[in-house]
Amino acid sequence: MTTTPKNTRIVQPYLFFDGRCEEALEYYRKTVGAQIDMLMRFKDSPEPPQPGACAPGSADKVMHASFRIGETMLMASDGRCQGKPSFQGFSLSLTVPSEAEADKVFSALSEGGQVQMPLTKTFFAKRFGMLIDRFGVCWMILVAP
Repeated sequence: MTTTPKNTRIVQPYLFFDGRCEEALEYYRKTVGAQIDMLMRFKDSPEPPQPGACAPGSADKVMHASFRIGETMLMASDGRCQGKPSFQGFSLSLTVPSEAEADKVFSALSEGGQVQMPLTKTFFAKRFGMLIDRFGVCWMILVAP
């Protein structure tokens, strides 16, 4: 984990995959070069989970993980392991250095997902597109002008 100076505020996305966290982390490692910094399973917690905190048989599921995409730290968990992930009201915006990289990442992330806006030139970016990946996470991919 990154240490931060005292009195510094940092906002970091925390994604709850509701039972598919490890699969999602591997997917992001392959598609966008995510680097997993830390992963702890429920069974490795120094304290037992509170009753009802996770589904029975979830000992091997991810209690907490931190990972990086480029310079951005994200966190993730399987949460309550109910099998109903829901990602609404936000998108992860990923800026890449080239149109070729945008094409590659957009194609990989949209596989098994849903394209909401194909990659195209816009007034604010060389390329911009929006998609929902196979886990339900919304992404905006862009190449800055």
